[in-house]
Amino acid sequence: MLDASALEQAALLRKRELSCEELARLYLERIGRLNPELRAFVRVHERRALRQARRKDAELRRGGELPAFHGVPIAMKDLNLVRGSVARFGSRGTWLPSPADDRSTASVRAAGFVILGKTATSELGAMPVTEPDLHPPTRNPWDPERTSGGSSGGAGAAVAAALLPIAHGSDGAGSVRIPASLCGLYGFKATRGRVANAYGLRDPDILYSCGPLARTVEDAAALLDALARTDEFLRGLRAPAPHRRVRIGVLTHSHLAPTHPEIAEGVLRVAKQLESLGHTLDELRAPEGTVEEFLPVYQRQLAGAPAMLPWRLQPVPKWLREAGKRVTAEQARTIQRELTQRILASVEPFDLCLTPTVPIETPRVGEFAGLPAPEAFARAALLGVYTATSNISGAPAASVPMGRMGGRWPMGAHLIGRVGEDALVLQVSRVLEQALPWRGDWAPGAELEAAA
Repeated sequence: MLDASALEQAALLRKRELSCEELARLYLERIGRLNPELRAFVRVHERRALRQARRKDAELRRGGELPAFHGVPIAMKDLNLVRGSVARFGSRGTWLPSPADDRSTASVRAAGFVILGKTATSELGAMPVTEPDLHPPTRNPWDPERTSGGSSGGAGAAVAAALLPIAHGSDGAGSVRIPASLCGLYGFKATRGRVANAYGLRDPDILYSCGPLARTVEDAAALLDALARTDEFLRGLRAPAPHRRVRIGVLTHSHLAPTHPEIAEGVLRVAKQLESLGHTLDELRAPEGTVEEFLPVYQRQLAGAPAMLPWRLQPVPKWLREAGKRVTAEQARTIQRELTQRILASVEPFDLCLTPTVPIETPRVGEFAGLPAPEAFARAALLGVYTATSNISGAPAASVPMGRMGGRWPMGAHLIGRVGEDALVLQVSRVLEQALPWRGDWAPGAELEAAA
């Protein structure tokens, strides 16, 4: 069952080869055993989840049409509201009782999932590592001394350790794709506006979008459909692949951050694989811009994050929020649109772009702790220099597993599509999934042999 994808589990449940309650209990037992070290979950709704699962079993017995993920376990990130739970946003300064689901949670429920609890996030989703002082740091199942990334680090650790078959995350500068890369998973950020944001915000330049961390491309597309309440992602994935040659721009090094040699080599291996399939490769020139130039846009986004007791925030989120309050909406919009023009001009000749997802070695847990806030953020921001570009421009992007550094730490290749062409990113991702299969590559921390 742990090797089965989320959609395969749904099919087995429909055939009544096991019950929804049995499946929920399997994952809850693993969470109870492995989560104390990994800290992927911040809240486990065991009794509530089992009640949901029993209701799903009753619905199966009655028959009739059922949603795609009926009875399959999932969890929501702690930046989301889950009815009957509390949202902490990874912060000692935030406590939001949730009498109702937000849009993303409601969409997940409508898709038939059983929600087991809430996964860890960095405080306010601000950092690309999940180390809030609300609880111990979230660790990577591949190496517990290393980070699982952020801000959806709990989701990444949970799927990599088989505490969940699939997870919900959100991505404002790489927060789905960074954990996917560091945990050996597939992560996807859709074109801006394709997946409605959780809180109904009507910002045409919004940076973040909800998305999946999954073991298969098909699972990811189906969860995107669930979040967007559509069928366009799975339909686009299953459509015939384009007969034309896809022109792909390849970038392995950027002025924004050094790229580890093994990561650069991994991207080139992926590029050669795509070339062997008939696609055309060319050099992609990195768009002009700096992290410092983008910083006011990111600070402005964090200024709106809820903090009822802001003096209790960690140094980096506090610094970002306070600085963001001095940035006007018009200033942020102007910077973002100027950066977008440069990014789109750089990628315009290509159908797809291929870069590293994360260019540096997986950081150790605590590597940025104790540093002054601006320095800690600047050093951590190296993880997101490639991913943030698609949040700025609104383009679709995915992190695809591409092997392990030194045989230990997962690495991700980053596919970026044209705005609106999510289907092509999914289709090429699936081609790579077939050519470079990653699904059976489980983290040592998953302890599957012990589970068996």
